[in-house]
Amino acid sequence: MSSSTTAAHAVLVNGRAVRTDSEGYLLDLQDWSEDFARALARQEGLVLTPAHWEVIHFLREFWQEHGVQAQVRVMIRHFSERWGPERGSNHHLHEMFPIGGPQKQGNRLAGLLRTKGEH
Repeated sequence: MSSSTTAAHAVLVNGRAVRTDSEGYLLDLQDWSEDFARALARQEGLVLTPAHWEVIHFLREFWQEHGVQAQVRVMIRHFSERWGPERGSNHHLHEMFPIGGPQKQGNRLAGLLRTKGEH
């Protein structure tokens, strides 16, 4: 990716341009902060609730512990146990993260990498 193309993709966080790819995934995972998540969510038209933060922190903790992103089925199992089967369901998680579901939009907001197979 050329520097001119890279510069065109950024999220403004506290007056600083944080570089992302064309889909909003961070180019440098060290650039993540809660302010980044808020700014990206705002850009994507999403209002972050405490439940969103719980998913974002779960995704980050799972990544740190396992070195890979949580699969949706892992998220469903975890959040069904925490929130009950209706709120932890695949349908509800996709309603919470309407732009690509919890694995795509959730990972973007959590500052994680693009998942395999995404274009």
